[in-house]
Order: sequence, then C-alpha cells, then structure tokens
Amino acid sequence: MAQAAAERTAAGRAGPEPSALIARAKELSPFLSGQAAANEQKGALTDDVVSALADAGFFGAWIPRCYGGSEASPVEYLELIETLSYADGSTGWVVMATQVAAGTAAAYLPRSAADAIFGERIPVFAGVGAPRGRAEPAEGGYRLTGDWSYGSGILHAEYLHTGGMVFENGAPRKLPGSQALDARIFIVPMSDVTLRGNWDVLGLNATGSVDYDITDAFVREDYTHLQSTKEPRQGGPLYKLGIQGLGGICHSAFALGTARRALDEMAAIARAEAGRPQLLPERGGGESFQEKFAHAEAELRAARAFLVETLHDVEAGLERGDDVSVRQFTLMRLALNHVTSVGGEVCGFVFHYGGGIALRDGTLQRCFRDMHTGMQHITTGPNILRQCGIELLGMAPGKVWGPRGLIDPP
Repeated sequence: MAQAAAERTAAGRAGPEPSALIARAKELSPFLSGQAAANEQKGALTDDVVSALADAGFFGAWIPRCYGGSEASPVEYLELIETLSYADGSTGWVVMATQVAAGTAAAYLPRSAADAIFGERIPVFAGVGAPRGRAEPAEGGYRLTGDWSYGSGILHAEYLHTGGMVFENGAPRKLPGSQALDARIFIVPMSDVTLRGNWDVLGLNATGSVDYDITDAFVREDYTHLQSTKEPRQGGPLYKLGIQGLGGICHSAFALGTARRALDEMAAIARAEAGRPQLLPERGGGESFQEKFAHAEAELRAARAFLVETLHDVEAGLERGDDVSVRQFTLMRLALNHVTSVGGEVCGFVFHYGGGIALRDGTLQRCFRDMHTGMQHITTGPNILRQCGIELLGMAPGKVWGPRGLIDPP
C-alpha cells in the first residue's frame, strides 16, 4: 500500500510547489483530525491517511526537485509540518520523520544509489540516525548488525536510514586524516529488518515508532553516507543544513502545531455556552484564566517569531551560497529548545484548566500526551540548552555542532 501511494506521489516527476503543499495540508486538516482516534487505535496511521498524504505530495516535501520532490525551504516546511501536527500530532511526526530520512538519502547518497532508489518514484523512508549499529567492511560495502530504538514511521516504510559505526580490526575506524570516527547512515530495505513491535508509550501512539534489529545485512558502499555530511550530491543549498539542522526544523514545527491546537481547543471550550470544565465556571473563564491564557498566547507567538526569524536568516545565507555558521546552528537549536519548552507549558496549562474534559480521551488529552512524549527527544534536552549558552557566551572558540553538543571539528 505504501509503495503504491508513493508511486502516485512521484507521478510526472514534478513535485508540487511548497505553497501548494501548505494549502493542501490546510484543506486536509479536518479529515486528518477526524482520523486521529483511529490512528491511535491502530498504533499507526490508517491506510486512508497514508494514501491522502501520498496523494498530496507530502512524502516528497523535502526530496530534491530532480527526483520529483518539492524541496521546500525551511520556513515553508515549518509551516507544512506545523499544519499537519495541528491536525494530528502523530501525522505531523510521521511525515517529518520520513522526510528527514528520505530527503537526506536523496541528497547525500552517491548518484548511483540515489537514482536507483528515487529515479522512478519516491518511496517512504523511516529509521534512526544514531550510530548504534556495528558495520564491518566487506567487499563492495559493509556487513551491518545492531539494534535501534524509536523508528518513527517504520510501519509505513520501504527503506530505513539507520546509523552505524564502522569498525576495522576490532576498533572504530577514523576518517582519513582526522580523529573523527567513521559514523555513517546506511540505507537498508525493510526486508533486512526485524521489528520488535513494542511501541507502548504515553503519546504519539500512531507514529508506530517501534524498535528494530538488523543482523549481518550487506549494505553497498554507495548506499551509505557520512552522518555528519552537509554537502549534497543532489539538490540545492537546503541540504547544507545536514541531518541535525533539518531534524531541528521538524521537531520545532511539531511543537508549534501541537501547542497551537491545544490553545485553540481551550479557547473554544471557554467560549462555549455549556459543558465547560469545573475550573471555568463562567463563560470566558474568569480573570485569572484570561490572564494566563493571554500569557500563553504571547509566549507561543514569541517562540514562533524567534524561530522564524532565525530560519529566515539561515535561508538568506543559503541563497547567497554561504554555509550555515556555528552561531546560526546555535540559534536554531536554542529556538527548538525554547519552542518545545513553551509548547510543554502551554499544553500543561490547557490540561489543567481542561479539567475532566482534558482527562478523558479526546483532543486536549491527545495534545498533552503527544507534546510531553515529543519533549523526551534528545534534541531538546537540558544539555543542548547548556551548550547553546556556552557558545553564545563565546566560550567555545573553534567548536562546531555535533548531534549531542559542541565538538572539535572533524
């Protein structure tokens, strides 16, 4: 089913303009929202949702244009995932996870492999980039073994992008002329993957982010690329952001969309003539609630404005042909951390004043669960915030950003 849907996405080899993707996401929002409960019950997106996403072209949003994708800019993509997450957090999360995995594969793989995978259609990707696998060099490629957690979207995927460390003579291999370890992304068909089926979590239930194993799978050399690469072989300057930069935009968009939905739902409840929760005994909620609601609105809008300002600055640099600077990466990671923190506060506020309505199964409860599940992602932890502070204080000269913090350049 996923393969057929992806073939429809790639038909004609011309992806929709990003503005058309955003407009279609807004049109589909009522349908996607209406499917949220069925998604959760299934533990994955329903077939109808996956087909709708593919038909709309969302699985090509970050695929290079040369392969029929839309190659959306950072701000355009932010709005797309924000809109999908507003409709349903799990739907937004699956699309953003598949696009980081597929988009980077299409951009960074050698042309031979990229053409083989994306030359005729756009398949659905998933996987985990953390280098938890062990790859042993073999003739023409590597033998990959390992186990990974949190394979978001994996129940809909044909291929995995999965991280591993190359070992040679029993020790991790270093990149030539460098002290950096050879950490790679390996592109593996789902036929080489064993799923554990253990997605028993608080929220984001429909992402189906199950753990998985790979045992002694052969991966051709041209089906791998360095985890740290920011030099696209296909596609435009967007891909100079690298996996971490692209992923940060995705997680920021999820937090914004989910928190905005929670606030809008709370406003609708406060305006209702009847059926309000106990903490809102009168229409409009009373002075204390109104003050806190206004504060939550201001905090969310301010967090979004900081993020958009940062992304516009990055876009301007990319259009000039510049690389993304260390300070720009710092501000992107700071904005992600801040948006996520504010989103958590907003959803906590809404859950508290939602009373029994939020307690029961429904949109308020789902926003709270999804947001607090998304907040556990490593990209938004307190260590990242501290690392941002160190760089902003000018105390990290010569450092660059790695997946988990500031590091020496490779």
